[in-house]
Amino acid sequence: MNELETKLDRVTALLQKYDLDSLLLRRVSSFAWATCGADSHINTADRYGVAYLLLTPEARYLITNNIEKPRLEQEEQLGEQGWQFRVTAWHKEDAVAELTRGRRLGADDPYPGAADLSAELSRLRAALTPQEGDRFRTLGRLCAEAMEAAAHAVHPGQSEYQIAGLLAQAAESRGVQATVILIATDERIFNFRHPLPTSKKLDRYAMLILCGRRQGLVCSLTRFVHFGPLPQAIRHKAEAVAQVDAAFIAATRPGRSLGQVFGEAAAVYAQTGFPDEWRLHHQGGLAGYEPREIIAAPDSFETVAAGQVYAWNPSITGTKSEDTILVGEPSNEILTAIPGWPLLSRNVGGLTIERPAIWER
Repeated sequence: MNELETKLDRVTALLQKYDLDSLLLRRVSSFAWATCGADSHINTADRYGVAYLLLTPEARYLITNNIEKPRLEQEEQLGEQGWQFRVTAWHKEDAVAELTRGRRLGADDPYPGAADLSAELSRLRAALTPQEGDRFRTLGRLCAEAMEAAAHAVHPGQSEYQIAGLLAQAAESRGVQATVILIATDERIFNFRHPLPTSKKLDRYAMLILCGRRQGLVCSLTRFVHFGPLPQAIRHKAEAVAQVDAAFIAATRPGRSLGQVFGEAAAVYAQTGFPDEWRLHHQGGLAGYEPREIIAAPDSFETVAAGQVYAWNPSITGTKSEDTILVGEPSNEILTAIPGWPLLSRNVGGLTIERPAIWER
């Protein structure tokens, strides 16, 4: 069974579970998932694309306007994939109301008259096929290359805007859409967990964060660069957060609940002397066609499965550790590892896990 057939079977099972007869997919992430990587976005700030999908027992419809039809048909080749185009003029109402009238409808987000299946769709998007796993490997490598190139180009005196531009250029030039870029330098690293770049200029310490999207899939990673000797207080925190991240990665194994994984990492926060730092920011979780399809919490009941992708992002004020990993049957694979980047070796239950250190330049 190919990837598309697998997903259509999963949609059929979902509709049967909720006694529905049709499914409307409007989110960019859901569109990419259902079409095996096609792109419906124009505005990166909008979660909804310029084309929707409607799956019914009779047909699979692609609903869009006359502006978008040529690209979706010629470049994305979605007609060849079996989607029936329902095209309206750009200034007319789309065909959703007509096609869904009288149907028992489910949707991937709140929609009038439809059952909200957003949580179920997050799980489906995260249940990756082998083909998606391969695409994730390619994306991880490209994101790692982009981060490495940007980190090499960073130097004191650059503004955070300039550093963000370096990272965006490195990602986009490799065919990766930079959906999230966060940059902080010096004291701003200690003040903000989500630092939008500013005009502030780098003195010694820089944090670079990237979420990169390609064929719908999203990888996340963070790296730090420090010019001159690293202060011992920062080094101590970096070593501690690396131990927490290693605990997350080691515990993310098939059959474990996200609550169990979270609990093991929270215990390491305490063991390293930072018991309350996990309360200051979410710790990451299950990834896929969104940066996080499900964010883990202490009481999360979701179960880890082989083939899933996770991005954990533990932080201790002034430091953080983040990569994207693929859960395998024998072991986990770090998709965004950067060859040659300085590493911290951490032991977890006899397993050695390498985490990125702060690059001292």
